[in-house]
Amino acid sequence: VQLQASGGGLVQAGGSLSLHCAASGRTLSGYTVGWFRQSAENEREFVAAIWRSTGYTYYADSVQGRFTITRDNAKNTVYLQMDSLKPEDTAVYSCAACPACIFSSLRNDQQYAYWGQGTLVTVSS
Repeated sequence: VQLQASGGGLVQAGGSLSLHCAASGRTLSGYTVGWFRQSAENEREFVAAIWRSTGYTYYADSVQGRFTITRDNAKNTVYLQMDSLKPEDTAVYSCAACPACIFSSLRNDQQYAYWGQGTLVTVSS
């Protein structure tokens, strides 16, 4: 499966952005899909994931209540709605697909076999 992330940009603190992760080659509904981010100062970190079969969603504590991950199987796309953005959310965001994730290890980027290129999100203060 090939992934294409888009939707990044520059936004003021408190604003919103919606990231898209479009898939081709395979049906994305058969994969658990996660969003990760990496800034200049930090290693890649888990942001959110949506489980392949049930659609259960899981978030990092730092984004819980502000970010929402959803999927549209008809469009073969996963979305990350980001609200109440903070300067510390500034990072390159990447989506990834996992064909056989272990639920207890959703945060582990090593589980994800397919990655899209990143999209830059910049939040100004």
